[in-house]
Amino acid sequence: YRPALQSCGGVGASVGVRSLASIPSLPPAVADFVKGAVEECKPTNVHVVTGTPEETANILAGLERDGMVKKLPKYENCWLARTDPKDVARVESKTVIVTKKQRDTIPIPAAGVKSQLGNWMSESDWQKAREERFPGSMAGRTMYVIPFSMGPVGSALTKYGVQVTDSPYVVASMGIMTRMGTPVLNKLAEGVEFVRCQHSVGRPLPLKAPLVNSWPCNPEKVLISHLPDTRQILSFGSGYGGNSLLGKKCFALRIASRIAKDEGWLAEHMLILGITSPKGVKRYIAAAFPSACGKTNLAMMKPALPGWKVECVGDDIAWMKFDSQGKLRAINPENGFFGVAPGTSNKTNPYAMATVAKNTVFTNVGETSNGGVWWEGLDPPPADITLTDWHGKTWKQGSSTPCAHPNSRFCAPAAQCPIIDPQWESEEGVPIDAIIFGGRRPEGWCQV
Repeated sequence: YRPALQSCGGVGASVGVRSLASIPSLPPAVADFVKGAVEECKPTNVHVVTGTPEETANILAGLERDGMVKKLPKYENCWLARTDPKDVARVESKTVIVTKKQRDTIPIPAAGVKSQLGNWMSESDWQKAREERFPGSMAGRTMYVIPFSMGPVGSALTKYGVQVTDSPYVVASMGIMTRMGTPVLNKLAEGVEFVRCQHSVGRPLPLKAPLVNSWPCNPEKVLISHLPDTRQILSFGSGYGGNSLLGKKCFALRIASRIAKDEGWLAEHMLILGITSPKGVKRYIAAAFPSACGKTNLAMMKPALPGWKVECVGDDIAWMKFDSQGKLRAINPENGFFGVAPGTSNKTNPYAMATVAKNTVFTNVGETSNGGVWWEGLDPPPADITLTDWHGKTWKQGSSTPCAHPNSRFCAPAAQCPIIDPQWESEEGVPIDAIIFGGRRPEGWCQV
């Protein structure tokens, strides 16, 4: 079985899979991982992602041809994806950690009690689940090989990964959310460790049933599995970002928290911001809130108090380590913002609105008849502009269903944020002076 190898940037085309290890841009350990994935998933082609603008344009053009995204002419290089309505969010019930001992994942619950701290799966059950899903899952499709970096390439705090996927939507999104492509391959050629990430939408060709919204997924078989002992992530059946962009929650929080435990640092669900007082004193703060509690809005805050300035390092994940002087330092391992769209507006977060005005992939938001996007929280469009909801149907104000899905997203480059901190890509990280912990309650309590 010899799939053709497609790539750019000087990598030979139509090379049999047995030749992968000899390709200069594919280090031996990466080639071994890719060969194993090819043998299991049986793709028709293999494409090593280089991360060039030309390649990204080709990926997006292919997605548009396949009906998975459409161009938004109102903005510069912005795109809209509508998913299968069964594939719209992370699936925590199908997200598992696989370890030899249950106690390495969660405290062992009493008989008949389901743990609320996580989902453990035994190695034998996981192996059976894998064999029911991945063999042949990429038949008829291209396997994309994505070398990526969590953190600035070369930083001592940075970790590396290689994701194989049959979803070009994932390639386009990973190009925003991570540092991706040839510079990372060059680093991997030095022999650095990397997390092995395998993802399939689980819809081999030819299709046995039609797609919904031209969006390939397999909701009945979704499984997002993490093997912390071997630094592996295997995700099946979902194309949605949190389940398929494996550098994000899967790597940057779940696997990274285990690496951090082993190496003596912290991987946390925290924003990082810099705040400067009217006297010019600058402090960096990390803040931990659960999802949809306002991390992005706080990270990009426009202070109402005169003379104060806030700058954004990151809005979701912080990797923190004490330096040789005993100072806690933090990096944002991500390269973009994967934010919830509804509720974001010029009133609540003007800097986020400026960030998403170009080079952004929107998913499951509403669409305006003049080629723009709309969601709950934005001002109603002018009377002559009509709205299409996230299902692709005409929508009017006052409808019983929302125009944008409540978990609809924007995926935008962090460098476009007008108040991105000058030190956001600092290799040594920024010094943390305070950590805020917060959450949400239905009524009667302030956030922090």
